[in-house]
Amino acid sequence: MTTIAIVDDHELLRTGLCAIINDFEEYQVIAALENGKSLTNYLKSNPPPDIILMDITMPIMDGYETAAWVKLNLLDTKVLVLTMLENDGAIIRMLKNGARGYILKDSNPKDFKRALNAIRDKGYFINELVSNRMIHYINKSDSADISISPIHQLSINELSFLHHVCTDKTYKEIAEEMNLSPRTIDTYRDNLFKKLLIKTRTGLAMFAIRNKLIEI
Repeated sequence: MTTIAIVDDHELLRTGLCAIINDFEEYQVIAALENGKSLTNYLKSNPPPDIILMDITMPIMDGYETAAWVKLNLLDTKVLVLTMLENDGAIIRMLKNGARGYILKDSNPKDFKRALNAIRDKGYFINELVSNRMIHYINKSDSADISISPIHQLSINELSFLHHVCTDKTYKEIAEEMNLSPRTIDTYRDNLFKKLLIKTRTGLAMFAIRNKLIEI
């Protein structure tokens, strides 16, 4: 059973999330807390959860501070951000503070479950929202670094493809996951081979890991 702590200052939302998550097989909410300070107090006498589902805007100890604390103190606990904020600054700051995924509160339960499964099984969840901001963040990096890095040449779909390459899915399964044709997936692969001067799928996976496009 994968354990989850919810950290959000809205009681009604916490209650609703508890009901939804406890309905999912293999997931159990062990704590529903109003802010980061409540979380740190809870953890003084309780074991840490596998996943923390965290909002950003909270009183006393907000999501930025809480995520940074979790990154330093709970090495095996993964943070999934669930918020209404979708601006670049919020997303990038949470990712830099150790969040493993980012999803909006108006997402449907199916997408929410997919995010939880990805965090549990792969350790991270990359969706279009995160990929867009990764590109933005890379393009705002030091110009000297950009000039020698091929990352800024990659499209959002190519970044998403790299994420899937690091799984055990076949190319056909990747095509189905990305809602694209196998021919399009073959084109992404061949283009990446040329852009990155790489010849194998293993090489693509190693590139993604070396450049911290995914976490393992």
